[in-house]
Amino acid sequence: MSISIMTANLNGIRSAQRKGFFEWLEQQSPDVLCIQETKAQRDQLEGGPYFPAGYHAEFVDAERKGYSGVALYSRRQPDEFIRGIGIPEIDQEGRWLEARFGALSVISFYMPSGSSGEHRQAIKDAFLGPLMERLQTMAADGREYVICGDWNIAHTQRDLKNWRSNQKNSGFLPHEREWMDRLFGEAGYVDAFRQVNDEPDQYTWWSFRGQAWANNTGWRIDYHVTTPGIGATVKNASIHRADRFSDHAPLTITYDWG
Repeated sequence: MSISIMTANLNGIRSAQRKGFFEWLEQQSPDVLCIQETKAQRDQLEGGPYFPAGYHAEFVDAERKGYSGVALYSRRQPDEFIRGIGIPEIDQEGRWLEARFGALSVISFYMPSGSSGEHRQAIKDAFLGPLMERLQTMAADGREYVICGDWNIAHTQRDLKNWRSNQKNSGFLPHEREWMDRLFGEAGYVDAFRQVNDEPDQYTWWSFRGQAWANNTGWRIDYHVTTPGIGATVKNASIHRADRFSDHAPLTITYDWG
């Protein structure tokens, strides 16, 4: 058997819907979809095209309207949902939603960005330590995890086009990259995309400014971060660039699992 899991930062679920995302989703038909940056409260979406037939949908909204928020859609009814990571300043921004299917957990995760200024970078930096502790605890609990989402860090030089000029910018700071080294090193997690695609110029985010999209001047900041068991079962991975629903591209990975 196999399970296909898609992650997509939509930079506004209503904006992406107007650009045809949900029609495209019907064609793709993943088993699980993780969305980041819904930028909406669930009650603003009821009665609209945001609840496609055949999917169970769950949302974790930010307290602040029009900001952040994550969602998770699944064909199979999860055994349970776990909303939030237990850190109030992170949870009030709607950044973590876990769905449990037997011994497998799929998580929609949106890492804070530090690109808007020092204050937000400080919030991101303060979160990295507790998040690593949480991830290490999870890695030892016997479950398999697929943590999908916008991690807002490009891991290595090949994960962004202009790495030389971005070494002092949020998302490619030395301490952020070292944190990712730990994640994929001592913490034992797997970068699922790199299990089947080791090519350069594989990006998931492009600035709306200039010709970044046309020139593929991008960053790879959207990941499936997995525990080793399911990470070893990756069959294929694809970044969808034929349509532009957002400044991020959907990333779909199929696992030989289930």
